[in-house]
Amino acid sequence: MRTALVTRESAETQIKLRLNIDGKGKSQVHTDIGFFDHMLTLAARHGFFDMELTAKGDLEVDCHHTIEDVGIVMGKAMAQALGANEGIRRYGSSLVPMDEALALCAVDISGRSYFVFDGKFTTEKIGGMDTEMFEEFFRAFCQHSKTTLHIRILAGSNNHHMAEACFKAFGRALKEAVSIDLDIDGVLSTKGLID
Repeated sequence: MRTALVTRESAETQIKLRLNIDGKGKSQVHTDIGFFDHMLTLAARHGFFDMELTAKGDLEVDCHHTIEDVGIVMGKAMAQALGANEGIRRYGSSLVPMDEALALCAVDISGRSYFVFDGKFTTEKIGGMDTEMFEEFFRAFCQHSKTTLHIRILAGSNNHHMAEACFKAFGRALKEAVSIDLDIDGVLSTKGLID
């Protein structure tokens, strides 16, 4: 089993994450931001990751520190669970519809952090989550997992559906990228390492 345990404590947040990337999609997520919990639960379920996450943050300020720091912790946990990236497919992509919404996610576990987001939300908040924080979460994840990630919202008018399609596509694409391929000897790179 490829697992990780990561904690982060700062003046702004206290976070603990236990992650199993070879799981069944079972999760317990508690960030005190209901919509964010919903999105992370979706990503875990559709990526077949087992995840126990608790996060306490300075929500009296806003949701920024909690969401960004969860992205940091998830990125570190993913990198820790993958180790030297041996045998993984490295690339993954998924196109996910959610009613009228459609989102594309493409992942490269490349050892290089890069994030591209192409989508427009039409509200400032969904539940208790600022929509501008979607980019901050994924950017923090990329930086700390050394992953390249592209997310595009291709269609949609309902902001909840658009966000949900993004997180489902993220889970599915990530699952494909971290999956073991027995035909791969070492890492899938002509450099001989992914770092």
